[in-house]
Amino acid sequence: MSLRELARVVQTSEVTVRRDVRALEAEGLLDRRHGGAVLPGGFTRESGFPQKSHLATAEKTAIADLAAGLVEEGEAIVVGAGTTTQELARRLARVPGLTVVTNSLLVAQALAHANRVEVVMTGGTLRGSNYALVGSGAEQSLQGLRVSKAFLSGSGLTAERGLSTSNMLSASVDRALVQAAAEVVVLADHSKLGMDTMFQTVPTDLITRLVTDEPPAHDDRAATELQALADQGVQIAVPGANGSPGGDPGPTARQRSPLPGPRRGVPGGSGLRGVMGEQPSGAERGRVADLRRR
Repeated sequence: MSLRELARVVQTSEVTVRRDVRALEAEGLLDRRHGGAVLPGGFTRESGFPQKSHLATAEKTAIADLAAGLVEEGEAIVVGAGTTTQELARRLARVPGLTVVTNSLLVAQALAHANRVEVVMTGGTLRGSNYALVGSGAEQSLQGLRVSKAFLSGSGLTAERGLSTSNMLSASVDRALVQAAAEVVVLADHSKLGMDTMFQTVPTDLITRLVTDEPPAHDDRAATELQALADQGVQIAVPGANGSPGGDPGPTARQRSPLPGPRRGVPGGSGLRGVMGEQPSGAERGRVADLRRR
């Protein structure tokens, strides 16, 4: 729809609608185009870094805090591209003797001034939308590599297909990262649970742990997917209500129950709290709600 048509439908100015459309794009609900907006592109859609960096920030922070507790002093790990893995990298700067292999410029930047962490970057071609190195150069540089853990994110996660992404080049590099690691840890907030995108990166049987946040009570899709992942042996780690951010994981972690099978929840965790920003006016909420319905 054009901005003019949207303004007519919600009975406001094009300037106001343009601002509302920008906010809806940041939430992943639509894609802006010149002079208007379209519905998201489904399997082929991938938001750029500016959009992703504003989504689920509180959840990503809590997930990164918990995931950092899974990394031990002196380990060698690989960290893939993504805004959640970038948050993890900021916390890894405090782990002495760590070696981090990554294809992400954002991860490398977060660790650039950590004097006790060695950063090894892959080769490859820069993919500007997510600041990641991809292509044959990146994949070849990972051949023969062996590390203890791989920390990866993606566009979607289901029990049927595992982790997936919307870009073929990114998927190929992520698969190479997985092949280099003894354990695979997926970082994904609840909005990605039950989402399925074009290219599989990590099948479910290769995922050792999932670090996620507690789905809202009304989100049946995410809750069902979590249980299905647990049924297939994936360890589920959810930030607890009373833990302290970062540090060594302890008994305060909250695991979903029941989680059948021998591979159950990973201990650890930090508190998970909502973050309240500037609140829109009643009129703005009404317009945005109307656009969502339409």
